[in-house]
Amino acid sequence: MKGLLQRDLRLAIRAGGGFGLALAFFLIVVILVPFGVGPSADVLAPIAPGVLWLGALLACLLSLDRIFATDYEDGSLEFLATAPVPLEGVVAVKALAHWLTTGLPLTLAAPVFGVFLNLPSGGYGWLVASLALGTPALSMIGAFGAALTVGLKRGGLLLSLLVLPLYIPTLIFGADTVRRGVDGLEAGTSLILMTGITLGTLALLPFAGAAALRVNLR
Repeated sequence: MKGLLQRDLRLAIRAGGGFGLALAFFLIVVILVPFGVGPSADVLAPIAPGVLWLGALLACLLSLDRIFATDYEDGSLEFLATAPVPLEGVVAVKALAHWLTTGLPLTLAAPVFGVFLNLPSGGYGWLVASLALGTPALSMIGAFGAALTVGLKRGGLLLSLLVLPLYIPTLIFGADTVRRGVDGLEAGTSLILMTGITLGTLALLPFAGAAALRVNLR
């Protein structure tokens, strides 16, 4: 499992589709929003939590189709399916590699991007906490969607359509956590609910993703 994780991390760094592409897209979203709604701090501050979370969510979508596609094309996915390691573990490791190369950099960069949107000071800690606890769910859901669409031509668009509805609860509670933190309200409940969603996806979706891979590889 460790070797598989290291291999996926090396491939993501070489391809440039992990760290750089997601961060560049996130930055573009953050920069374009003030042009669309105006640069006024009174306008940007209320929408900053939602915009930051939406930008991170969309940035996660960019590399989902490559979670299993490369392994499927070179035949290594069939080897992994017949290897002694459980296929559920393979799905979980793939999701972890995606989070390390996409979700984690987005989480670390979000406070810097929050400055561009005039995010109030009370929201930065909640922003980092919500993204750190919410983005693993995005990667795990994305890995499940990638397992469903592996081998399909032009599966990237179908993958986005499949996972976006599943992303909505995490988006709602993540943005609500930051918004409540900005307003000085109790934000712990939203954070706990989002954490529950993340734990649920991590517990269930590796098995669902493995089952989808077995069907697609027959």
